[in-house]
Amino acid sequence: MKTESIIIAGVGGQGNIAVSQIIGLAAGESGFDVKITETHGMAQRGGSVHSMIRFGQKVFSPLIPKGECRYLVALEYLEGLRWLEYLSTKAVILVSTEKRPPYPVLVGKAVYPENIDEIYRKFGRAFFVPAKELAEEAGSARAANIVMLGALSRFLKGVSAEELKSAIEKRFAGREKVIEINLRAFEFGRSFLEVKQG
Repeated sequence: MKTESIIIAGVGGQGNIAVSQIIGLAAGESGFDVKITETHGMAQRGGSVHSMIRFGQKVFSPLIPKGECRYLVALEYLEGLRWLEYLSTKAVILVSTEKRPPYPVLVGKAVYPENIDEIYRKFGRAFFVPAKELAEEAGSARAANIVMLGALSRFLKGVSAEELKSAIEKRFAGREKVIEINLRAFEFGRSFLEVKQG
């Protein structure tokens, strides 16, 4: 299997790192070599956060070269735009419709871009997911990241939905209510993409 390369992009507080850890755990349990790099910088202030995850038979670096990212998961509507140059020609782009305007927009020094859907579609197969709304339906808006993971599971090679759900249970071990909500959120994300593709 070719090395799978994923970028998770969002802002602080969206659970970016939890998603990358779950994918890494599932891929490792599946027997793959896994490398992950994460940014923590401005996470607590709502600044940009991203993770790069790579897994395959042998992975030498967690850093994804430009033009080789197969999956881009944007936990915030705008954040994925920062990573478009990293996408391969066959990329799948999964975008949460949740908007968390960056500081320059909030203080009136910048304008939130328009026509974002069209920009994403120029770079790959783009799907737009109402992750926050689906997470609330699952029991907690905080599970929007896991909704997006469920959507990703429709495309990801080498790691099954069952392995990802098992990794969710391990990641949140001992917190039964959290596990229940997150497993429901995962299924809502998968189901939404099944409907969209169907």
